[in-house]
Amino acid sequence: MKDMSQLPTYADVVAASERIKGQAHRTPVLTSRTANEELGAQLFFKAENMQRMGAFKFRGAYNALSRFTPEQKRAGVVAFSSGNHAQAIALSAKLMGIPATIVMPLDAPASKVAATRGYGATVVTYDRYKEDREQIGRELAQKHGFTLVPPYDHADVIAGQGTAAKELFEETGELDALFVCLGGGGLLGGSSLAARALSPQCRIYGVEPEAGNDGQQSFRSGSIVHIDTPKTIADGAQTQHLGNLTFPLIQQNVNDILTVSDAQLVEAMRFFASRMKIVVEPTGCLGFAAARAMKDELRGKRIGIIISGGNIDIDRFATLLA
Repeated sequence: MKDMSQLPTYADVVAASERIKGQAHRTPVLTSRTANEELGAQLFFKAENMQRMGAFKFRGAYNALSRFTPEQKRAGVVAFSSGNHAQAIALSAKLMGIPATIVMPLDAPASKVAATRGYGATVVTYDRYKEDREQIGRELAQKHGFTLVPPYDHADVIAGQGTAAKELFEETGELDALFVCLGGGGLLGGSSLAARALSPQCRIYGVEPEAGNDGQQSFRSGSIVHIDTPKTIADGAQTQHLGNLTFPLIQQNVNDILTVSDAQLVEAMRFFASRMKIVVEPTGCLGFAAARAMKDELRGKRIGIIISGGNIDIDRFATLLA
């Protein structure tokens, strides 16, 4: 366990929001009368599918890279990711003139790989079911002098991700509940800092795919649980464990960890596409899918939902909705 003094605080989220200003989009907060009627509640959707490179990950990546020393910038950055963190680091590095190397799984969505290369990064592939991406990342960092920026277990990344929830609360005021997608916990950890500062009574829920409920197991048992790579359509939440920084933040601030099925994610994708006219990737649907399942408890309440991203191959999108 990391020393608690190393955990990011809400002050770090505020500092991150200044650093990313003018680079990250201040994404819209959407509402839907149909969603409000279905749940008997007021829902506010923070649309991070409309963020640069299509996901909230740009916030944490840009914040982390902006804190590099001149030496680190010259040497370059290495990251590992199934897609969104990959694109976020690649784009942030391009904007700052930093060489980037990204470790991506062989079966990563083709659009995410193409976008990562399009931003000028070098892509190194691996088998996600047989090889350890963290080890590959560490070895590359050691060999070439790169600085490793992991997708979630990094104080500057967590602080950057928390800016999405900070903006949501600034726009909506206090909320009764906040639903946040959970993979490695960067978005949930950062969002929990913003929620506790700006809406202290708000109940905070992390949401995982049923097949990959390592966070739920960790939360209930009190220590980090490792699982095999889960098979789920929510590729952004195919993480095997929470981080040494994200887990204590979740323990301190989060009320519960919920799970939803792939079928519930497809239904949420369909709702977003047909009713709200937006493309949301499966992982981005986790929060809304869980809120729909809890509607009896949420009646009459003001609910925040973070839509984490919209990066999905359009053919895959069509196939899932067919």
